[in-house]
Amino acid sequence: MTTTALRGAARPSSPPGGRVLLRSFLITGLLILPALVLRIGGIHPGPVPSLIVYGAAVVAASFLLAWAAEAAQIDVSGGLAIAVLALIAVLPEYAVDLYYAYVSGSDPAYVQYAAANMTGSNRLLMGIGWPVVVLVSLWLAKKMSGKKSKVLHLDPGNRVELGFLLVAGVVAFVIPATGRIHLVFGLALLAWFGFYLYRLSRGDVEEPELIGTAAAIGALPDRARRILVVALFVVAAGAILACAEPFAESMIGAGTQLGIDQFLLVQWLAPLASEAPEFIIAIIFASRGKGTAAIATLISSKVNQWTLLVGSLPIAHLAGGGSMELVLDSRQVEEMLLTATQTMMGVAAILALRFHRHTALALLALFLVQFAIPSEHGRLILSGVYAALATIGLVINRRYVWATLKAPFARNESEAS
Repeated sequence: MTTTALRGAARPSSPPGGRVLLRSFLITGLLILPALVLRIGGIHPGPVPSLIVYGAAVVAASFLLAWAAEAAQIDVSGGLAIAVLALIAVLPEYAVDLYYAYVSGSDPAYVQYAAANMTGSNRLLMGIGWPVVVLVSLWLAKKMSGKKSKVLHLDPGNRVELGFLLVAGVVAFVIPATGRIHLVFGLALLAWFGFYLYRLSRGDVEEPELIGTAAAIGALPDRARRILVVALFVVAAGAILACAEPFAESMIGAGTQLGIDQFLLVQWLAPLASEAPEFIIAIIFASRGKGTAAIATLISSKVNQWTLLVGSLPIAHLAGGGSMELVLDSRQVEEMLLTATQTMMGVAAILALRFHRHTALALLALFLVQFAIPSEHGRLILSGVYAALATIGLVINRRYVWATLKAPFARNESEAS
């Protein structure tokens, strides 16, 4: 989950009861326990069984973090708390990628997997997450009003996130242009992420609207809630750190054993596992008429990916014994270019703070098309399509470009909008 989680309503007035917590923790515990037994016992059952066991544990731990992060927002106040929450909550999404980047410092073959995981998580978020949330929101609006709705209107305050994403998206083209991610570039992205957290901390802290297990946690007395949230963070983070290496290695081994392209397996499976909780929660909120808040959260996730994740890769690479730059091969450059152009198309299309139905359908269709044209030529053509649509979007929404670029530096929300 991200630092700007779904907000806007009071805490639940009627606690859901202990059964929800018991059922949720029992299920996640049953999924995590086998992985810990294998890890602690040094048991190696083979690539495919390992992939299933460790993958299930990562998904379960991701849900624990998602529930804890949602409930923790009741007590969040100040920039430091937000920063700590952000760094913990993105752990499942980044643990595997940073492992690949770290190992690439001593084994250059792993560079491709670091790039694969990053580009996969980025494109999944915008190619699946954004469109599905918008389409569910518009479907619900039509069902409730009886009239066909074609546009999801964003909150004026979302221009701040869009501004951060627009700058990060433009700067991201440095990577395919140079064919590398330099340490200095990574530090600059981390600084931009730090400024992003600072801007968030200056806003009003509102109580979040919680659902399901997170609501049950949020309804607990203050002391019990805080102890449980900390415990969930510790348990989930420990499970993810324990499973990151074997999960990452099992994907590579399973690809070889099953005859599946290892790059593609790493690119899509790990991000799908770690982002599943966020997608599910966002879709649930969209189905409850909170589509604007849901899409705002996914926009914030995109900011985190282009700043915190990308900026951390060269640091992990250096820590693993590598040089000050993560050098990419031609395929990785193409993947970076495709990811950057997709980002620019998505941002350009919603600069007016209106997410049209046809924009959602276009993002979804183009995301699916990439699997039909996996060649180098196909990736370059698709990048060109994204770039052309981004240009059209920038021209149509040109009056909002400057307002979006200056939004991160505005002193308050009214200036940003």
